[in-house]
Amino acid sequence: MKEISIKALARIIKADPAGDIDGSVISVSTDSRTVQPGDCFFAIAGDNFDGHNYVGQAIAKGAVCAVVSRDVEGVPILKVQDAVRALGDFARYYRQQAGFKVVAITGSVGKTTTRQIAYHVLSQHYRVSQAQKNFNNQIGLPLTLLDAYAETQIVVAELGTNSPGEITYLTRIALPDIAVITSVYSAHLEGFGDLQAIIEEKLAISEGLQPDGVFIINGDCDQLVGAYRAKGNKPIPFYTFGKSDGCNYQARNINNTGFGSSFTIDGTQVYLPLAGLGNIDNALAAWAVCSQFGLTIEDFAQAVKTQPAVSMRTELLQIGTLTVLNDCYNANPASMKNALDILTNLDSTGKRRLVFICGDMAELGSQTERLHAELGDSIAGAGAQLVIAVGKFAKIAAEAAKRSAEYDLQTKCFEDTLSACNNLEHSIKDYDIILVKGSRTAKLEMAVERLIRLWRTR
Repeated sequence: MKEISIKALARIIKADPAGDIDGSVISVSTDSRTVQPGDCFFAIAGDNFDGHNYVGQAIAKGAVCAVVSRDVEGVPILKVQDAVRALGDFARYYRQQAGFKVVAITGSVGKTTTRQIAYHVLSQHYRVSQAQKNFNNQIGLPLTLLDAYAETQIVVAELGTNSPGEITYLTRIALPDIAVITSVYSAHLEGFGDLQAIIEEKLAISEGLQPDGVFIINGDCDQLVGAYRAKGNKPIPFYTFGKSDGCNYQARNINNTGFGSSFTIDGTQVYLPLAGLGNIDNALAAWAVCSQFGLTIEDFAQAVKTQPAVSMRTELLQIGTLTVLNDCYNANPASMKNALDILTNLDSTGKRRLVFICGDMAELGSQTERLHAELGDSIAGAGAQLVIAVGKFAKIAAEAAKRSAEYDLQTKCFEDTLSACNNLEHSIKDYDIILVKGSRTAKLEMAVERLIRLWRTR
């Protein structure tokens, strides 16, 4: 972040200052444990922790000021009505002044992988900064923008949402030069109710586009394209990517193996070392972004063949004799089906056992039980031979899979992840191919960690 005076920060966020505010801020933090000298500490009240209780600790570690929304001890203090809004206001101001370009990515699935591919390719030609971890909400996005260093030319950011209005808020902070919608599927139904509401929420990303901005959407999502074309007031022209004829950025001659894919774009051969057809869509979205910065398809193909795996997102691990598809970061019906398709293709011999460690899919509202039952049909269709279900809704999926399967499908159901982990040594066999996937609430990375401890030396 470029240095800014505390007085200027106070004006930007409309704060009431107290104490000596003659210093300067060189970075921001919302976590008192990681505060560095020169930081401004934003005291955020969250579900588990209230930053106001740690202002003194932050100041003691070198924070030059703290932004608060209630009276606390310690100086200097910048008091505002809402510290989260103040963080967003500061990020918007910084984004307008810094001079870098912003790529903003949203979608039901594929945000992080698209962001990682775009970052990997663009960083070989430009000075690029990207979101850390899953920084895509009203706290994470501002931190992404403010974390960009002075020489940054491009910031690649994610915009996430759980309820209507969040994308509108975030895009008006990011003010993207390029906005991307990777996909729209039934996710976060608890907050939205139906797919049409999700489509409208994702399309809101275009509201923050710069006047000469570029809008890129998934051309294979007919409802998404139709909804945008149906908008009044002359919507911004857009580009499409996908496998369908007519897409501006199209993949042809697709050859999908278990561990990667090859395809052609405009006659150029591209190899993507990421599992699953869904990642071809993510690569196409990333190519659409990169092309806007002057890269050729040859530049893209050369860079993307060294694309590293994305942690906990269709991440293939060889653990001793086991092949593990670690896709446990999150889950919705679409991403579950994509992961099961990958699982099916991982056994080229047809002799290895396919195992699915399945967690609940969260935030599906009134459709939760129905969608888990439908997941059961997909599990049986994928040919899984053992389902280890974690959670009461995953149990519904496992039972539905057993009813649907026309073969001997074994199921084991557990109330929590720890119980499932304690049973893995007795359930998993050498040379199994294992998909591990569920929503964040399941914390199935614990199962991956247990498999590593049990099998890494075999």
